Amino acid sequence: MHSLKRKIAAHLALVAAIVLIGGFLSATLVRLAPGFDSDERELDPRLNAESVQALRDSRRQSDNIFRFYFHYMILAAHGDLGQSLALGQPVRTLLRDRAPLTARLIAIGLSLAWAFSLTLALSAAWLRLSIYDTATTILSGFFLCMPAAVLALLSVLWNAPGSLVIALIVFPGTYRYTRNVLLKAYYQPHILAARARGVGEARILFWHVIPVIMPQLLALGGVSVSMAIGAAIPVEALCGLAGIGQLAWQSAMARDLPLLVNITVLVTLVTLLANSSADVIGAVIRGQEV
Repeated sequence: MHSLKRKIAAHLALVAAIVLIGGFLSATLVRLAPGFDSDERELDPRLNAESVQALRDSRRQSDNIFRFYFHYMILAAHGDLGQSLALGQPVRTLLRDRAPLTARLIAIGLSLAWAFSLTLALSAAWLRLSIYDTATTILSGFFLCMPAAVLALLSVLWNAPGSLVIALIVFPGTYRYTRNVLLKAYYQPHILAARARGVGEARILFWHVIPVIMPQLLALGGVSVSMAIGAAIPVEALCGLAGIGQLAWQSAMARDLPLLVNITVLVTLVTLLANSSADVIGAVIRGQEV
C-alpha cells in the first residue's frame, strides 16, 4: 500500500514538473519570437504619447523571461493567472467562460471518432473481405491527407458542427491502429482454435479479443485526447467558435504571453492526465502494479 502511494506521488510530481517545464518553454518561445515587442495598437492615431508608453510598459515586464515565469508561478499558486494583454480581461475568467464549449466539442468529437473507428474496424475484422478492407483504408487515408483547416472551412460552407470536424480529424489515426490491433488479435492461435471449435463470433470478441486489446486501446484513447485538443484550435478559429482553441489562436497572433502560458499549461495538464489515466487503467486490467 505504501509502495503504491509512493509511486502515485512520484507520478504526480513528474506530471507537475512536465507541466511547469512546458509552460516555461512556451513562454521562452513566445518571448524569442520575431516581433514580440511590437504592438499594432501603437499605430492607432487616436492614442496619445502616454497611452503608447503604457502599452510598451505592459510588455516590458516580460523582457526577463525567468523573472516573468517566477512571478507567474507565485501568482498562479494563489489562484491569480494574470491579465490578458490583448483582451484586457483576467485569464482565469477567459478560460472559465470558454472551457465548457471546447470540452463539449472534444467530448462529442472523440465519441464520434471512436464510434466510426470501432464500427469499421470490427466489421472489417468480422467480414474479412479484401474489398471492404481496401475501401475503409482508402476512406481513412482520404481524411488523413485532408488538412484540418480545409475540413473546418468545408464545415462552415456546409453548416456542419465543429464536433464532426474534430471526429473526422481524429478518426483516421484511431481507425488504422484499432484495425491493425484487431486483425492481429483475430489471427492469434487460440482465436483460430476457438473459431474452429464453433465458438460464436460474439463470444470470441467479448471473451478472447477485447480483454487482450483493451490496454492498447486505452493507450490510444489517451493519445486521441491530445489529437482532439490539437484539432480544436483550427476548428474553433475558422468556425468562429468561442472556445479555448480560438483563444489560443488569438493569443498566438497577438503574442499575448500571459494567456499563451496559461493555455499551454492547461493543455499539457489535460494531455498528461489523459495519458496517465489510460496507463493506470491499462495496468489494472493487466493485473500489474501501477
